[in-house]
Parts: sequence; structure tokens; C-alpha cells
Amino acid sequence: MCCSGFLKIMMFVFNGGIFLAGAVILGVGVWVKVDSGSFLGLLEEVEEAPNDLSQLVNVSYLLIGVGAVLLAFGFLGCCGAIRENRCMLMTFFIIVLIIFLAEVAGAIVLLVFQDMAEQLLNDVERQVIISIKKKYGEDDKMTALWNSTMEELQCCGYKNYTNFDGSPFYNRSELYPSSCCTSNSICSAEEANKSNIEGCFWKFLKLIEQNAVIIAAVALGIAALEIAAMVVSMILYKQIGNKA
Repeated sequence: MCCSGFLKIMMFVFNGGIFLAGAVILGVGVWVKVDSGSFLGLLEEVEEAPNDLSQLVNVSYLLIGVGAVLLAFGFLGCCGAIRENRCMLMTFFIIVLIIFLAEVAGAIVLLVFQDMAEQLLNDVERQVIISIKKKYGEDDKMTALWNSTMEELQCCGYKNYTNFDGSPFYNRSELYPSSCCTSNSICSAEEANKSNIEGCFWKFLKLIEQNAVIIAAVALGIAALEIAAMVVSMILYKQIGNKA
């Protein structure tokens, strides 16, 4: 009886961790979706982007889905332990096992993607620059996305300020965005060249690499909780069966 009570407590602890992790991942997914000034928003504006990179725009939906599933099954595991319901415990075990395998695979893919990030960003360079030259200063949404991104990341253009040459904004004023200059004066070609602000390419690369490591680490941490929860759920499952 004492052992059964201890196992229930452990089940609560592990599933509580899974539940909280699901809430955090769900919150991050909603934040990424709502954050219109993000890198993902810029990707949506790029025409003919490589398939591997364009799939990143769906990352918010993936995070929301994973978070919701973890919330639901963290709750299911707790209910199964309280009610000593073998069916719920077995359902919990099978589905968490599937999620566990998917998370491990996802973490591996993220770590591989981290190594491929620079190549993928290089592949999309031409399309991004064409998009800037065609839309910056004319398309309000795209212009606002670039302005907020450059201001937030403290960068200029994709590779440098010359990416804005020939854009509607430059053609009207023969000036560059204020983010391309360090001084508060008019951002002319001379001033932009002197300021030598780093292109957003390198900021994007750093952002992807850092986030890939963090997400992979979180996924592996949740996977460890899931292993513990699956072990405890099976022990409880057998104990309840022996009582019957």
C-alpha cells in the first residue's frame, strides 16, 4: 500500500512536469504565431523559398500541437493514477511512447538542421534580395517586417546595406533604412558604408543555431520525464492488475 502511494506521488510529479512543459511549449508556439515581426514572418514573404527552409513558417503550429498534446496526456496520466484505471494507464503509456520516439527523432533533426542552417540561408539569399528590391518601401507589411527585424536584431539588409539598392524606398529617396547607419543623420550610401552594420543573415544564423540547441535540449529533458512516467505507469498497471 505504501509502495502504491509512493508510485502515485511519482506519477503526479513526472506528469506534472510533462503538463508544465506542455504549457510552456504551447505558450511559445502562440507567441511565435502572434509575433508578426519575427524571422518567420519574413520567410512567409519570400517567393520560391527552398522547401526545407520554408517549412520553418509552420513551426508555430508544430509547437502549439506538441504543447497541447503534452498538456492533455500529462492530465491523463494523473487521472489514471488517481482512479487506478488500467485502461487509462495503458493508453497513456502507448501514446507517451509514440510522443517520446517522435521527440527523440525531432531533436536529432533539429541538431542536424543546425549544421545545415548556413547552407539553407545561403540558398534563400537570392529570393530574399529579390523580395527586398521588389517590395521594400512599397509593400507596407513587408517593409514593417524588415524594419522591426533590423531594429530588433540590430542588422541591415540580408547581407549588407547594398541589398536595398533598386528598391522602391531607395529609388524614391536614394537613402537607406535608418537601421543601416549608426549615426542619427541621414542614412546615405557614404554613411551606410562607414557604419558597416552587419547583415541580418548572420543574426538569423545565430538565432536558428541557438534556438535549435535550446529546443533540442528541452525535448530531450521532456523525453527523460516521459521515460520515468512510462516506467511508473507500467508498475502501477501491474499492481492494479494484481489487486484485481
